[in-house]
Amino acid sequence: MIKFFLMVNKQGQTRLSRYYEHVEIHKRTMLEAEVIKNCLSRSKEQCSFIEYKDFKLVYRQYAALFIVVGISETENEMAVYELIHNFVEVLDRYFSRVSELDIMFNLDRVHIILDEMVLNGCIVETNKNRILAPLFVLDKVAES
Repeated sequence: MIKFFLMVNKQGQTRLSRYYEHVEIHKRTMLEAEVIKNCLSRSKEQCSFIEYKDFKLVYRQYAALFIVVGISETENEMAVYELIHNFVEVLDRYFSRVSELDIMFNLDRVHIILDEMVLNGCIVETNKNRILAPLFVLDKVAES
């Protein structure tokens, strides 16, 4: 099960966070700081899977952004690794070469994409066309 989904820039600033288990606000900031420190301090040659406390971290770097997913010990790391890549491909398709600014100024759209892919910590959809369908409907309604 996915516990949380973070998108962070190289400076350690959180651009997106979604928690699928209850974590108190003050604990979230401490958790994010520790997780970000662990992932950003690793070299590119090191594995993208980290055992951390009672769960695992799976992360990928895309340009200046890191996507970090906290998962339970029973979750398949490779499936989550591919989920991260699929998420970025969907963002690229929707925003035509997504950037950090696209994410910052369209956070509601990014959350919709993530919600279409992950529900209550479980991966429910990977088809890019199905994931983007609600957004295209919203865009058509906004145009008219």
